[in-house]
Amino acid sequence: MLNFAGRIAKRAIDVAGAATGLVMTAPVLALSSLAVRVTMGAPVLFKHERPGLRGKPFVLYKLRTMKRVPGAEGDPRTDAARLTKLGQFLRKASIDELPQLVNVLKGEMSLVGPRPLMMQYLPRYNAHQARRHDVKPGITGWAQVLGRNSLSWEEKFDLDVWYVDNQSLWLDTKILAMTVLRVVRPAGISAGQHATMPEFMGTPTH
Repeated sequence: MLNFAGRIAKRAIDVAGAATGLVMTAPVLALSSLAVRVTMGAPVLFKHERPGLRGKPFVLYKLRTMKRVPGAEGDPRTDAARLTKLGQFLRKASIDELPQLVNVLKGEMSLVGPRPLMMQYLPRYNAHQARRHDVKPGITGWAQVLGRNSLSWEEKFDLDVWYVDNQSLWLDTKILAMTVLRVVRPAGISAGQHATMPEFMGTPTH
């Protein structure tokens, strides 16, 4: 875990990095938002409550990548059926994550940390897995650069907890550099035959 000085430095890096990132990617974000509006309609942003530090909920921002299409019985279709070609591109290039820079500026997220998942997962974690919430969630993280959705849930959580125990400014710098490479050469975006990661139902005890 970072000491007090390390946490102050990490926050300063987060603010500077998020502000710079928003300015530099503003044209990309504007064009992508327009494309989402034209192809998928409103709203452009996907807003969803996620657990942050210590499990405290916050509203996460992303660009929409899926259509709101009801199934034959009025139920939502699968992610694969709802994910558009534009959405696939936005995910592959990680452009859909850019609005989370606002979450970083607000102090709800960090540039680097375990990815914020679903609120309903909180009671499904075992004690070890729950430690991923001992730090702020991040736009990118150790599990993201080491496999993303090609990893099992248990593998991802083990990597998240390893990051919690070994985080440092140097490690954050390494993860950010590896993230750039992942954006240039995307991998692990889907999980097997799933368009996204299947729901985490808990780790079997035996």
